[in-house]
Amino acid sequence: MADERDEPFDDNQPSSDKLAATPFDNIEGAHEYVRLLASAIAEAEASIQEDIALAQQEAAPRRADALRIVAFKLQKLRAHIMGSRQILNDLRTLRRLLLAERRRRR
Repeated sequence: MADERDEPFDDNQPSSDKLAATPFDNIEGAHEYVRLLASAIAEAEASIQEDIALAQQEAAPRRADALRIVAFKLQKLRAHIMGSRQILNDLRTLRRLLLAERRRRR
């Protein structure tokens, strides 16, 4: 039994009008997920900075160093997520342009 994802692209119905079974079935759902992930990363970064300050106050240099590595990894993750957001924005824009072009041809 084939589900909606197995069917070919329907020219009469934009993909954004179809119901999404998972957050990743359309660009908007993926974009929302990445936005939430970016927010969680920002919260984690703030928390880690507080933990670094506490470790320094407690004279725990190994813990502070480990937390700095965590902060660095979170910064890298944030950069990747921001890149993913930009790619999703580009895809959304391109899809809108293609759908508008297709409608004009009709």
